[in-house]
Amino acid sequence: MVSVTLERVTKSYGDVVAVKDVSIKVERGELLVILGPSGCGKTTTLRIIAGLERPDSGRVFFDEVDVTEVPANKRGVAMVFQSYAIWPHMIVYDNIALPLRLKGLRDDEIKRRVREVAEMLKIEHLLSRYPHQLSGGERQRVAVARAIAFNPKVLLMDEPLSNLDALLRLHARAEIKKLQRKLNMTTIYVTHDQIEAMVLADRIAVMNRGVIQQIGSPDEVYNKPANIFVAEFIGTPPMNLFKAKVEDNALIAGDLKIQIPQHLSKALGNLWGKTVAVGIRPEHVHLGEKLIEPDLVQLKGVVELVENLGSEEIIHVRIGDILLKAKHSGKLSTKEGLVKININIRNLHIFDLEEGTRITQ
Repeated sequence: MVSVTLERVTKSYGDVVAVKDVSIKVERGELLVILGPSGCGKTTTLRIIAGLERPDSGRVFFDEVDVTEVPANKRGVAMVFQSYAIWPHMIVYDNIALPLRLKGLRDDEIKRRVREVAEMLKIEHLLSRYPHQLSGGERQRVAVARAIAFNPKVLLMDEPLSNLDALLRLHARAEIKKLQRKLNMTTIYVTHDQIEAMVLADRIAVMNRGVIQQIGSPDEVYNKPANIFVAEFIGTPPMNLFKAKVEDNALIAGDLKIQIPQHLSKALGNLWGKTVAVGIRPEHVHLGEKLIEPDLVQLKGVVELVENLGSEEIIHVRIGDILLKAKHSGKLSTKEGLVKININIRNLHIFDLEEGTRITQ
């Protein structure tokens, strides 16, 4: 187990900059998730840590040791791929044992480790089967077992659950979380699934276009997104965002007018007459007749669409040119027409419209 540090790492492929000036430190025993859309550079970053790619500039450290020039087979890392990459002509036992044999371990030690990880991942009954006889979830567990049997310094996981169906993913991510806690292994996990990231991570590094947008705990990136990209990318449904002008001590967007609350007056004091981006998460937009809290502002809107999710509904409400989504527990009494909504102004997020950066703290 080691810490992993990237210092100003950049990697290009021709004219395409895949990773740009990335600096991250992963503490010993931490599970860091690199989260971002397809093509953002997260897998390239993982491959640089593994030693499968060499950065154009910047350095990679394991603890205080510079491993930038160290080949992949000497870094002591294990990697779980999206495709699992298990040998189809080998039974499960041999798939798990192969890296240990290449390492030159004795047969009795190999047998002990294979049995130990198989029991840990509940696949001991599958050791004599071939991969084509396994389900997707079982193959995924074999790939993880092979990686941890190696007892690596760092465990790297590149979207290992993306080929599983929804129910299996729920189960598998819980198993990965418990396993990582049990082993206390430094783990770097790549995904495009923000729910997966929120569930698994000690910290999340949100990435876009090769650049780290924000690093923080799941609560930090959710409740205090650093910019508009993070605000929109984290959350299901994503944060409501709309343009508003700061004037007359209010945020005005057509028919929507919200008085600037006291806690935002200082941050917005030098923005009078300017247009900003205002964000509010759907769970902070409530439907109801009465104001039940002093920080709620009541507005009138028209229901355009109701998404039924069983335990809750996502209500699409239009106020003039602004469309807001609200999370509503249970069933809405009306599916169309006028409704009253309450916005919790304590939970407003204000962003600079040009830079996209967060204004409020």
